[in-house]
Amino acid sequence: MNLANQIEHTNLKPNAVNEEIIKLCNEAMEHGFYGVCVAPYFVQLAKKTLKKSEVKIISVVGFPFGYNTVSSKVEETKKAINSGADEVDMVANISAFKSGDIATVQNDIQAVVTACHLQNKLVKVIIETCYLNEEEIKLLCKICADCEADFVKTSTGFGSEGATVEAVKIMRKCLPAKIKIKAAGGIKSKAFAEELIAAGATRIGSSASIELVQAD
Repeated sequence: MNLANQIEHTNLKPNAVNEEIIKLCNEAMEHGFYGVCVAPYFVQLAKKTLKKSEVKIISVVGFPFGYNTVSSKVEETKKAINSGADEVDMVANISAFKSGDIATVQNDIQAVVTACHLQNKLVKVIIETCYLNEEEIKLLCKICADCEADFVKTSTGFGSEGATVEAVKIMRKCLPAKIKIKAAGGIKSKAFAEELIAAGATRIGSSASIELVQAD
C-alpha cells in the first residue's frame, strides 16, 4: 500500500504564513502526497507553488465550525474553485443538526455539493464525529449520501477529538460504497493511519504527513 498517495498534507493553522504553505507544497511534491489542504486565503499561493505538479489542492469551506450561512458557504466554494482548488472540504452545520433542523443541514450540504459538481470538483463533508453519537453519525452520513457528496470526513482537527477507528467503521458501514471516507484530526503515526484505512478510510488528512511516510 502506498500511503503517500492517500495523504492530504495539511496546514490549516489560523496563524499560518506564506513560507509555511510554500514549504507544505514543496514537501507534498517531494514525498508524492495526494494533495495539500490549505485555507482559502492560500489557494492561489499553493497553485503558484505547485505549478504543473500532480499534487491536488484542497481547501475548506465554513471552516472550522460550519454554522455559517448557506449563501456564504456557496460563495466561499465558488471562490476557492476559481482560485484553483481541486476539492472542497465543507463543514456541515452541526448546530442546525443538533437543533433538529434537518432541512437546513440538507440544504446547506446540497448547495455546496451542487456548486462543486457544476465545476467537476470533488466535495467532502466534515461531520465532526466527536460531537455525535452513533445514531447521529448514521443520520448525517445518510444526509451526505442523499446529497451525493463524494466523501464524508471525520473531523476538522479543531473539535474536542479527531478521527477514531470506531467512527470510521460506523461511517463505512452506513455509507454507500461509492462515497469515500477521509479521516483527519490527530493522525500522528503511521500505525494509526493504517488502522483508519483498514477501518474504511481512503484518504488521510494530517499535518504530520512526513512522519507517517518515514516511519518505516
